[in-house]
Order: sequence, then structure tokens, then C-alpha cells
Amino acid sequence: MGTVAEQFVEVLRQAGVGRIYGVVGDSLNPIVDAVRRTDGIEWVQVRNEEAGAFAAAAEAQITGRLAVCAGSCGPGNTHLIQGLFDAHRSGAPVLALASQIPSPQIGTDFFQETHPERLFVECSGFCEVIGTAEQMPRVLRIAVQRAIGDPGVSVVVLPGDVAQLRAAEEAGPHDFLTEHGTLHPPADQVAQLAAALNDAEKVMLFCGAGTRGAHAEVMELAARTLAPVGHALRGKEWIQYDNPYDVGMSGLLGYGACYEAMQEAGLVVLLGTDFPYDEFLPGARTIQVDHDAGSLGRRTPLDLAVHGDVGATLRAVLPEVRQKEDRRYLDKMLERHLKSLDTVVDAYTRDIEHHVPIHPEYVADVLDELADDDAIFTVDTGMCNVWAARYLTPNGRRRVIGSFKHGSMANALPHAIGAQLGAPDRQVVSLSGDGGLSMLLGELLTVRTHDLPVKIVVFNNSSLGMVKLEMLVDGLPDFGTDYPFTDYAAIATAMGIEAVTVRSPSEVRKALSTALSVPGPYLVDVVTDPNVLSIPPHITGEQVKGFAKAAGKVVLSGGVGRMIDMARANLRNIPRP
Repeated sequence: MGTVAEQFVEVLRQAGVGRIYGVVGDSLNPIVDAVRRTDGIEWVQVRNEEAGAFAAAAEAQITGRLAVCAGSCGPGNTHLIQGLFDAHRSGAPVLALASQIPSPQIGTDFFQETHPERLFVECSGFCEVIGTAEQMPRVLRIAVQRAIGDPGVSVVVLPGDVAQLRAAEEAGPHDFLTEHGTLHPPADQVAQLAAALNDAEKVMLFCGAGTRGAHAEVMELAARTLAPVGHALRGKEWIQYDNPYDVGMSGLLGYGACYEAMQEAGLVVLLGTDFPYDEFLPGARTIQVDHDAGSLGRRTPLDLAVHGDVGATLRAVLPEVRQKEDRRYLDKMLERHLKSLDTVVDAYTRDIEHHVPIHPEYVADVLDELADDDAIFTVDTGMCNVWAARYLTPNGRRRVIGSFKHGSMANALPHAIGAQLGAPDRQVVSLSGDGGLSMLLGELLTVRTHDLPVKIVVFNNSSLGMVKLEMLVDGLPDFGTDYPFTDYAAIATAMGIEAVTVRSPSEVRKALSTALSVPGPYLVDVVTDPNVLSIPPHITGEQVKGFAKAAGKVVLSGGVGRMIDMARANLRNIPRP
């Protein structure tokens, strides 16, 4: 019979785990050594445990399976917190091993002593200490199942000396639940939903990540009710493609006619979204459908709460929904959507070959055109979110991973590491802001160490662009947001990663084409215009006044890219009498 550490790794293998992200040392050494001696699992050395947690979060989201990260006692595991908050709020099934000081020293203010069982409670759904050999493998299996089942983060605290103990019993075989059941709504809620849809003259559908796998059902409901379809940021990749009813996105990064369609609707149906910005919601005449009962009504008062998976709910209600005939509301919103996109086309196409610094949205648009049809994009929080939301075109196979609910900086590169390890045969592209990249710059070494073919596109504007925008709309002069230019291509080259600095828009296409075609890692450092900012589709009068006070910046108020082609096609397809 082996040690607790060996049993720990054995249970992870039973759960299908293929790697652990972390930094070796100290109280983790028994686990690391067990990994060394176990086939089928590897230790992925990162430069900061925070990056390990981000990487695990992305791997879990791409594969749908449990991913694992670890940190040694004290500072080693407290570094995990940022990435674990991101994973938990994203619903990524992640297990974190928070190693602990020797158990006899707990409570003595020992070197590096912390209390992970208290620290990690807020960023996990399960957080427990394994203090004896007899608790294994049961507690670990509970932690694994909770992470997979909820899904979210589970944290197991394990002192190094306990990890070295002889196991109290054999682990034995065990089958973890990995395939979730389908949640069907109660019949009375389906009947009420059908009645509301039939009674409403103007229906609008607003979709989130919960519409994953329900694209066909949403399109059928939109066709039946002649409803404009908008989306939250996390719903973009699941609902925007092949969508003749698309009116764009709402929220702080929004564009198009989504906000207007929602405000003018007689009934708004929230499908699989926990959209947090209640000021963008109508605050009335709203129905919400979600598999998470706890999120129902959390953001806005509801006329009806429907508890069920989106796909199952729509399949149940569609036979009861009558076909509407009046297209005036839908057509009006489609026309407004196209107009809002048309008004900003020139903002990034006018004199593009000569505009220096480079328009960042031009870079995103070219990248969207060149990237694979099943590419995985990871995007930094801030202006990179804007460019991804407005210029990356979904198709049902591409993925876009970001810290969309936690909003942490520096996530894109470590997310790309986990995504690439989880999907080694797919193209992975990190859209990194220079602020985010510099925060966890050492992870370029992780990319090089493991020779990961990640493509890093750096939007280098020597500024914290989103923070600058926040100050401007508050009427404040931007301060503390700019810093001296840094040559990230030179840094990457020094680390052994191929790289190029791009200063002219005429060089963008060639640089991106080269990066995407080489077999190994590649960094494209694009010097972009720090004055190109973005405003939401709806802002208050006070925000307008504030921005006017700090004017003189170039502002984009909409999204373009290939989405404008889709908007034009949707209008062309409107039946005419």
C-alpha cells in the first residue's frame, strides 16, 4: 500500500486528470514525486501559481473535464486565489491542492502559516482539510465530484507530513459522474411561458452562455415569435453565428441595436444568462429561463421564472407557441442594428494604410479573418475584451475564453497555456494587452519551457486603456494609466520565442499570417493607438457630460468586422410584400 500522496494522484487519474499546474517545492514535494512516478499524468511547471489556476480554468472550459492546479504552503497557495476566483465564477471544474505546513505546527504562527480552509471558501464550492490518512480517498473523491457536479472549484488542503503517511486503505476503483443530466422545467411553467409568448406583441430574446447546445431551438423560437436576438458577452460564441435575428450585444462592451430592442420589447426573455448589469435591463416585463435556480430573479424582477435547461425548455414550449405575422418590430431592430454598425465602418478603414499608431480593431479584424475556423481565442480583460466581442466571428466551433465574470487582468496568456495543453491539435491565440501581459510576463517562459505553439498577439498601446476610459466618462483626466513603451518582441526573443514588432498597418497581415503558420510559439507585438477607446451602446447624460469634459479622444461606439456583412445579409433576407 502506498502513501497518501500516491493515493491522491491515483484518484486524480481515476477522474481523468492528465496534468497538474503549479510550482514545485516544500510541502508539495510528496505529491510532485508521486506524479513523477505515475504514468499518464504530468507536472506543468508555471512561473506563478496564479497562472496555474488560470491555465486549469481554461483547460477545464475547453475539455469539459476536471483540471487541477496546486500551490505549496503559505504564499505558494495564496497565489492561486485570483485564478480560482476566475475558475469558480466561470463554472470551470477545477480542483486546487492547497498544501499546508506540517500539521503539528498548525496554530503556532509557524513559518509561512496560513489557513487555506478559511482563505479559499469564497472562491470555491468545497473547501476541506485532509488531516489524516483515513480521510483518503473519500474526501478527495467528494471534492472531485463537487467540482464536476456543480461545476466550479473544489479546494483540498493537505499538510506535507500527511501526504507522506502510509495510506490507510486501498483506493479501489471508482466511477465519477462526468455526464450531466438534462433539467426539464415543470409543466405549469412551460404553459405559462407559452401563454406569455403568445400574448406579447413584441418579443425579444437575450441569450447567455446557457444557450450552449441550444442554438437550433433559439433560432426556431425567434422565427416563431419574430424576435430580435441579442446576447451577453459569454453568449456570443453560442448564439451569434447563423443568426438572421441578430441585433448585437448589450452591456458595457455592447454594440448594435441590442439595448434598444430590449427597451422597446413588450416581453424580454432571458435565456441562460446571469447578465450582471441591471441598468441595461428593462426592469420589468421579463421572463428568465435558467438551470440554476439561484440565479433566477437575481438581476431583475421577473414576470415568470422558469427552472430548466434552455434547450429542454424551448423544446417543451415550442409546440405551444403560435406563429406571429407582424414583422415590423423585428425589421425595425435589424435596420437599426445595421445602421449602428455602418456608422463606424470608416473609423478603422479610413486611411488605414497610413494611420500610425495602428488601429487595434483593424488588427482584431485581420486576425479574425486569418485564424482557423476552430481556433481558440483567449482575451485579456480591458480593451482586448472589446475587440474580441466586436471583431471575432463565432461559427459554432471557435471558442473565446476570458475572465468575463471575474474581470481579472493578465488572464489571456495563462488561459492560452491551459487551452493549448487541453487541445493540442487546435490553434490557440492569446489577445494580450500590454498591461495584462506584463503582469504575468514570466509565463512566456512557461510557453517556451513546454514548447507550446501558442500565438501571442500583444495590443501594445503603453496604456491601461479601459481604466483610461473609466476616468474619462467620469469627467476625470486620465492619470496613472500610461507608461513608457516596452518592446515585448525583444523580451520574447530573449526568452527563445520567435517574435516581431509591428508599427505599420501595412505589416499587420504578413506578421499575423507568419505567426499563425509557424509550428511553435510566436509573439506579435503590435504598437496600437492608445486613443482608440470604446463606449457602450447606452450611457447616461452624466457620463456624456463627463466624457465631453475630457474630450479629444477617438471613440468607437459600435462593432464592425464581418458582423456587418451578416447584418446586411439579414436585411436582404427580410420578406418584402
